Amino acid sequence: MNTKLKMALVLPTLLVLSACVSIPSGPSSMALPGTGKNFDQFRFDDNECRQFANAQIGGTTANQAANDSFTKSAVVGTAIGAAIGAAANGGKGAGVGAATGLLFGSLIGVDASNASAYSAQKRYDIGYTQCMYAKGHRVPVSGHIEQQRSYTPPPPPPKPTYYAPPPPPGYAPPPPSGYMPTVPPDAPK
Repeated sequence: MNTKLKMALVLPTLLVLSACVSIPSGPSSMALPGTGKNFDQFRFDDNECRQFANAQIGGTTANQAANDSFTKSAVVGTAIGAAIGAAANGGKGAGVGAATGLLFGSLIGVDASNASAYSAQKRYDIGYTQCMYAKGHRVPVSGHIEQQRSYTPPPPPPKPTYYAPPPPPGYAPPPPSGYMPTVPPDAPK
């Protein structure tokens, strides 16, 4: 078998197998019964919080989001590839273009699928954790604790200094109103 044919058979096989992978439905974070809560109350609250979290993401599971994203990318890639193949080869290359578009659309779809699944799962986990915490159960928290820093206000701005430029040379300001110069008695007249 030639190398191109082997590669043409291996890639679709890998894509089909990767499409079979599923993400478990439900929270990916652990919750434990709260202080003073029995296990039956925990199970009831867990079920209620799973429904709440599912409603928060619009009722779509991470698997459904991944599959939808993958399918849309593959369909769009096939359509664009067929259109380009038909335009480039006068209508004779539509099949080759469609196959190429499917291949590249599927490869892009895998990445889009992972991103959609991750986003949906993260939003689900946030809703579930908030609900379980609100019902008094133990949920995971970040182990990173920041030290509280004391607040030191910035120093006040410097007081403005008003600068009046000196008068031009040879200019004397007028005397203040009501000013009567006193003439010394021994001054020449």
